[in-house]
Amino acid sequence: MREIILDTETTGLSPIDHRVVEIGCIELVNHVATGREFHAYMNPERDMPAEAEAVHGLSSEFLSNKPLFGAIVDDFLAFIGDAPVVAHNAGFDMGFINAELKRLNRAPLTPDRAIDTVLLARRKFPGAQASLDALCRRFQIDTSARTKHGALLDAQLLAQVFIELTGGRQIALGLAVEAAAGDTNEIVTIRRNIRPARRFSPSADEQARHRAFMAEFDEPLWGASAPVDAGGSHS
Repeated sequence: MREIILDTETTGLSPIDHRVVEIGCIELVNHVATGREFHAYMNPERDMPAEAEAVHGLSSEFLSNKPLFGAIVDDFLAFIGDAPVVAHNAGFDMGFINAELKRLNRAPLTPDRAIDTVLLARRKFPGAQASLDALCRRFQIDTSARTKHGALLDAQLLAQVFIELTGGRQIALGLAVEAAAGDTNEIVTIRRNIRPARRFSPSADEQARHRAFMAEFDEPLWGASAPVDAGGSHS
């Protein structure tokens, strides 16, 4: 089962007036990060509002020499493939991605492939805060590196949150890199030499003591005179 954790940073809140400036994606296979990531900064072809820069720290100067969305779109679409897309407030990220795709006359990402972790969190913890920071605190996920929003870092944090929301136990990112790359679904059989059973036959003295012991019981379940298994099955 392949899933893509997606996060974006933008110049503002409306995909009509604003643009995507950063995309970060993490690949999960069977709810374990494989180590494969997609990350890109983009020139938004417009100014960066101060309030947006305060959130993610990406300035117009920094983004001025970055590629346009059209230059990275093929790599982005190839990376996500047809996998479900997991995002925190998925409508926001999907709306911006689809607005960029529309500008290039590309087919949009369909809503049915989106998994919204905000909705998952609200179903699992009704009435509780559902922000990414709040969920990281709930699941004791380290956010010390997150001084500002960043698409790749937030996707890495969201991957851990998503695993927790779906019943996991914070599987470490990168744990399945080798398994995902080289798994052949082969069943390995280990053959071991089976030692023959050892037989312990009771001695004549042991049999005599057994009969004496059984004679102390009134009508025992097995008769005091019953012979002891010479193959050593007594306990």
